[in-house]
Amino acid sequence: MTKLSVNVNKIATLRNARGGDVPNLIKTVKDIERFGAQGITIHPRPDERHIRYQDARDLKDVVTTEFNIEGNPVEKFINLVLEVRPEQVTLVPDSVDAITSNAGWDTVKHKIFLKEVIEEFKRNGIRTSVFVDPIPEMIEGAKLIGTDRIELYTEDFATKFKNGQLSAVKPYVEAALLAQDLNLGLNAGHDLSLENIQFFSDSIPDLLEVSIGHALIAEALYDGLEKTIKSYLKALDK
Repeated sequence: MTKLSVNVNKIATLRNARGGDVPNLIKTVKDIERFGAQGITIHPRPDERHIRYQDARDLKDVVTTEFNIEGNPVEKFINLVLEVRPEQVTLVPDSVDAITSNAGWDTVKHKIFLKEVIEEFKRNGIRTSVFVDPIPEMIEGAKLIGTDRIELYTEDFATKFKNGQLSAVKPYVEAALLAQDLNLGLNAGHDLSLENIQFFSDSIPDLLEVSIGHALIAEALYDGLEKTIKSYLKALDK
């Protein structure tokens, strides 16, 4: 079964909108785990516009499933991850002003930098994953930098799937097979939703984990958080 890691950035966004502590991030994370999610993902950005760096510290002893911290490995981020020591760190090349992640790493161009960062995390017992597009050269480059896993950037699939283009999954299937050949673990995320998650997970071999935030929280506004999480778990249960 593919694991579901819930990205709670949107909970923090809602909290920050009023400047208080409603909704309470800690309680929500505990509830998400109680409802069956197998992981919690956060993506702190330098301006802390949703998840704050202190949130990562506060969640360190709260998350009982798998804790995944995503982000661009600038110095401040690296120091945070080394302090918190989550089970997994996912390296994402988002710029400071990016609204959301919009591309995977060029693992060839940034080979030396990524290799050094990954080695530092692995020395500290933290599993590494690198955000990549489903491009063979980038996946082969990910192997050369020593990452444990890759996370496939799925926005292109989600956009085309919504327009009825089921063939949009093909490059992701090919990417998954290449990852298998290279002995790389496989995660995926970005714009996955209840509309497309079962088709995607059924199509992708050896998909270990999906990270879903925006769609899941939006869907939960209508169906409730517990029901929505259970709907994802049912869709991911092969």
